[in-house]
Amino acid sequence: MRYISTRGNAPVLDFKDVTLAGLAADGGLYVPEPWPSFSRDEIAAMAGLSYVETAVRVMAPFTAGVLNEADLSDLCTAAYGRFAHDAVTPLVQLDHRHWLLELFHGPTLAFKDVALQLVGLLFERFLTGSTEHLTVIGATSGDTGSAAIDALAGRAGVDIFMLHPEGRVSDVQRRQMTTVLAPNVHNIAIRGDFDTAQALVKAMFRDPAFSARFRLSAVNSINWARLMAQVVYYLYAAIRLGAPDRRIAFSVPTGNFGDVFAGYVAARMGLPVERLIVATNVNDILHRALSSGDYSSGTVTPTATPSMDIQVSSNFERLLFELSGRDGGALAAQMAGFEATKAMRLTNAQREGAAGLFTSARIDEDAMAQAIGAAYRGSGQVIDPHTAIGLAAARADAGDTPIVTLATAHPAKFRDAVERASGVRPALPARVGDLFEREERFDTVDATFDAVSGYIAQRAHPRT
Repeated sequence: MRYISTRGNAPVLDFKDVTLAGLAADGGLYVPEPWPSFSRDEIAAMAGLSYVETAVRVMAPFTAGVLNEADLSDLCTAAYGRFAHDAVTPLVQLDHRHWLLELFHGPTLAFKDVALQLVGLLFERFLTGSTEHLTVIGATSGDTGSAAIDALAGRAGVDIFMLHPEGRVSDVQRRQMTTVLAPNVHNIAIRGDFDTAQALVKAMFRDPAFSARFRLSAVNSINWARLMAQVVYYLYAAIRLGAPDRRIAFSVPTGNFGDVFAGYVAARMGLPVERLIVATNVNDILHRALSSGDYSSGTVTPTATPSMDIQVSSNFERLLFELSGRDGGALAAQMAGFEATKAMRLTNAQREGAAGLFTSARIDEDAMAQAIGAAYRGSGQVIDPHTAIGLAAARADAGDTPIVTLATAHPAKFRDAVERASGVRPALPARVGDLFEREERFDTVDATFDAVSGYIAQRAHPRT
């Protein structure tokens, strides 16, 4: 399998190199050169498979030429052996039409673990026997940071530098990052918002002098390997609810568009997805883009769903590339205009193409809180605010197709908001129960390129 950049001017890479690279050299994002697909019979044959077996079946086409199925099985067995539920991503029924897909049974209690536990092992495998040292740089609105740090802490040949917006993640999210004291982990609180952190990460990748000094890689969902691993649970869930003989809809709480783009990939591979509901909070750039074609960045409004407090959704570029006929040059020009003005109108082709699969909803704080309360009263399920955004959007959807809402985080990660809405204060699972007794370590840095790149340059290992 070969991978190409959405902006059409970067080297074509295999799976190993695309995993280690993260962002493309031209500022674009990598996607497979051809989309692999499954027949109806091949999807039906996955019905009796375990999660690990499903993961191997789904990901094997993407790793072809680099990893065989036996190697992939070993990696998946190790990655998902750390999950607290034997199903890895179990389904929970709420009523006759609505289901939750629980993605928070990994070590840091969020859906990011599903991908990053595997990505950490891939980094280690691909660096074995090499003298190169990998400098992983990421930005987090809450959950990516803790999942990436857990996956990479103590691994040989890798340093991880994680930027988070100071004061804009929950106390549990922050502590899951800052209490990991491994020497290869560096936590940076920037004096700014997530969009600024994400822009700084991209700027370091694009800066010729900085990127020449260090072997850079990414763990944000700009890294294709992360998205690949997330495709698996769409097929795993849908097959258990009757696919391919039954069409399924998914409601996805999203800010950076990575998780929902994985659903798009599943559909491209042949899964009969009825629709993908893009559920946003009041930071609604994706809702505006899909409903009116207005992809314009505004000021981030802090909410009780901090992982969605985003105004620039990196992975949306991958969808626009597909909806533009894979014209990298045209998309590069379109994205350059957006990066210069923070405003962009989707073309008619992009809007019409998206409407074939995607709908969207903007859920405010009141509706989010009501969804938490209703889930608890109606089915005894305690859900986190991000999941509640998705569930509120799902319940607003007309029709009779079964809808799976992605439950993206354990409610204990947002215990104050959950308690306000439901009257129940969720407890941390025993495996992280001492979180508030652990020592924290992080540095606070100005949100400028010079300050952040200088901090990293003082601590990272240069190229050999």
